Amino acid sequence: MTTCRITVSAKILILLLAVLTSGLSGCKGSAIPGLTTPDFALSTPAPLPGPGQAYPPGAGRAPPGVPVVPFATYSLDSGDRVRVIVFGQQNLSNVYTVSASGTVAIPLIGQVRARGLTTGELSNQIARKLRAQYIKDPKVTAEVVTYRPFYILGEVTRPGQYPYAHALTVEEAVAIAEGYTPRAKKRMVRITRRFDGVMSTVMVPTDYPIQPGDTIYVLQRLF
Repeated sequence: MTTCRITVSAKILILLLAVLTSGLSGCKGSAIPGLTTPDFALSTPAPLPGPGQAYPPGAGRAPPGVPVVPFATYSLDSGDRVRVIVFGQQNLSNVYTVSASGTVAIPLIGQVRARGLTTGELSNQIARKLRAQYIKDPKVTAEVVTYRPFYILGEVTRPGQYPYAHALTVEEAVAIAEGYTPRAKKRMVRITRRFDGVMSTVMVPTDYPIQPGDTIYVLQRLF
């Protein structure tokens, strides 16, 4: 009888260890197709580097798994709304939305690539096309009017899509989604972000700054 009890207890212990190991491996996100989580990102003290700041030692110059934009300037992508002003040309000056294909449709010159460009680079691109065909010396400026939304999923009261606000942190994003559920894991969350055209994911603390287009996933705690 004693031997049977020991055997049953051992099986239960092995089962619990298997469940715990599975849960912890899921936190890294390495099992998700197309996503990467470098080990240095998990071991970096909170908060991880913000946009424009240096990477942690050993990270290299532009590792694809780091969920921060490596430049202080913002890169445009689908869903951003940009105000373009062409001085002296009211029919061209307007607010344009970056399409799903990453372009903006400008009268006269048609589709202009915007994805991955800063507003300054977009201005130069538009000016170059106008100069080539229509205007001798165009003066063009561009600025972001509305950033693309962020997404928050998992163990929050109201998961979904929300407008981005400047300097938003994970904790503030959770508050916008009306807080955690009772089963939420509150110390770290998973962020997915496009980095140099690659969708990457990493675990971050709740004081980490998010960016437009981020997907935040609040995990469920095991116990």
